[in-house]
Amino acid sequence: MTAAELDAVRLSLSVALRSVLFGLPFAVLVAWVLARRRLAGQIFLDAFVHLPLVLPPVVVGYLLLLLFGTRGAIGGWLYDTFGIQLIFTSTGAALATAVMTFPLMVRAIRISLEGIDPGLEDAARTLGAGPWDRFATITLPLMLPGILAGAVMAFSAGLGEFGAVITFVSNIPGETRTLPLALYTALQTPGGEALAARLATISFSLGLLGLVAAELIARRLRRVLGH
Repeated sequence: MTAAELDAVRLSLSVALRSVLFGLPFAVLVAWVLARRRLAGQIFLDAFVHLPLVLPPVVVGYLLLLLFGTRGAIGGWLYDTFGIQLIFTSTGAALATAVMTFPLMVRAIRISLEGIDPGLEDAARTLGAGPWDRFATITLPLMLPGILAGAVMAFSAGLGEFGAVITFVSNIPGETRTLPLALYTALQTPGGEALAARLATISFSLGLLGLVAAELIARRLRRVLGH
């Protein structure tokens, strides 16, 4: 691979990893609320969490631009107060990717959580275990297959995120040009067919490996935990 290809692969892996690390704690919290709590307007929370699955990625990128741009409500405050700029940066690319893959993690974790017998938590409660003890010793270990599978799936999907990233942080070589953006650039460049083919092969391979890894991890943990 050329230096530009290696750079795109490195950046894609970095952006996808940071997006998962950023979104995973919130995904666990939201999945737990949706599965274990009955709140007023919960159906709207559920719908809002899953919006990135149905909205065009360009729309998500545009909304991020309005909120986190240097003149946005949140981005302007971050820039003026802490000097943090998200737009046109790899950190912004990770944020856009995290938003797009967040529903995948929530869904996987929620399904895993709903499969846990509530009687186990009730039994621990009768034995004097507090809420945090029950969560740490019973709920969290049993939902671990969903957490890891969701994280790996989100990571794999993050490697292919295009619309939200290019809309929010543009297509800057070495900074925001991930694999999908590098592929797009190659397709727009005369004589770039060979490069595009190589990048497409790399993207396909990484995505397939990620999905297989997610399934293997989930199966392995289910066997270990006796599911």
